[in-house]
Amino acid sequence: MTAKDEIINLYKPIGISSLDAINLFKENNPEYKDVAMTYVGRLDPLAEGVLVVLAGDAVYKKNEYLNLNKEYEAEVLFGFETDTYDILGLAKMSDVGSCSFEEKEAKIELKKFKGDFTFSLPPYSSYKIKGKSLFQWAREGHLGEIEIPRRTVKIYDTKFGSFWEIDKEELLKKITKKIDLVQGDFRQEEIKEQWKEIFGNIGGIGHRSYYVAEITISCSSGTYVRSIAHELGKKLGTGAILLSLKRTRVGEYT
Repeated sequence: MTAKDEIINLYKPIGISSLDAINLFKENNPEYKDVAMTYVGRLDPLAEGVLVVLAGDAVYKKNEYLNLNKEYEAEVLFGFETDTYDILGLAKMSDVGSCSFEEKEAKIELKKFKGDFTFSLPPYSSYKIKGKSLFQWAREGHLGEIEIPRRTVKIYDTKFGSFWEIDKEELLKKITKKIDLVQGDFRQEEIKEQWKEIFGNIGGIGHRSYYVAEITISCSSGTYVRSIAHELGKKLGTGAILLSLKRTRVGEYT
């Protein structure tokens, strides 16, 4: 296969956009400088993992690859809610939930996601309405002017991995470190200050550590794992967001 008709399996690191990953690849591989390239299935800035890229004449086959199934490994942090459903979002003190639940409860609820999963698209996503991305509507404070679409996808399998506690000091360091990796304008400074304020105001026994669960999701195209974390938190009554996300498979590409 030549560069005129090629499928490239890239690994997108944390912090950059999917488009930036393509540009970085071109910088490191000058022979692709003038070759048309596009990705199938974007990854959020905080996400890492498999990014399937079509090069040359393969870009005209994009529709053949858009519906490939995906697999993800995620860390879900319980006890918080943000406007993005992950750590790269603003959290309010009133959104901080209780962590008074057992690991087995989370496992039971996660299993219930298998099958058809219907959800509202995250307010901070790239889906476009009237030519403008949802995140633009959200940042401009105009979400009330539109109806956020609902989507139904297939969840083929869910697995619950390790489950652990993390203290608030270590958690703040982890969150700050990840946010500092993100390039571009995603309200990073405002978000970091909000997290510092939240942890600074949390004290007392029972509010010094939080639960994190590793989960693996096998799903159809169009699934937002952020939404799965958000809905899981609602079902448990704790609130939940993504602490990390890694895409490990797109179709046959791993």
